[in-house]
Amino acid sequence: MKLNPQSEVQYKVKLATRYLKEAEEAIKRKDYRNTVVSSQLCAENAAKAIIALYRIPSWSHDPSHELLEITPNLKPKLRKLAEIARKLAPEHGRTTYGEPAKGLTPWDIYSEEDALEALTMARKAWKTMKTILKEQKPQTTPKSNTTIAEKRKH
Repeated sequence: MKLNPQSEVQYKVKLATRYLKEAEEAIKRKDYRNTVVSSQLCAENAAKAIIALYRIPSWSHDPSHELLEITPNLKPKLRKLAEIARKLAPEHGRTTYGEPAKGLTPWDIYSEEDALEALTMARKAWKTMKTILKEQKPQTTPKSNTTIAEKRKH
């Protein structure tokens, strides 16, 4: 299978956006487990959208190390996105399996405070992703599809 980087980026953006929407809907229903799982998946896919600009993202639920690898001179925004993805990654397993050793199901674990914290991080991850992707697009001059850099060559 040949990867089309732009379509991979767009796909990850769609996933991150949809998961954020699901997290927002879940918190309104006081469904804290689904708020956390959707927030985690939003942050994961936001990070993977940026990774897809450079290479195929892994299937890991913690893509933070990949962000750190692809951008050696990490801007603070990217560092924050990596931190959010790393912090939320363990919640993927907990929202799925709970804490069996303690006899806790995924629905027993999360409070409203936990859900709001995860949702806040997901919002930051999504916003950071959108900002970074906007910065990656070449600027074009008005009434033209020619990039500013191309115009300077002439």
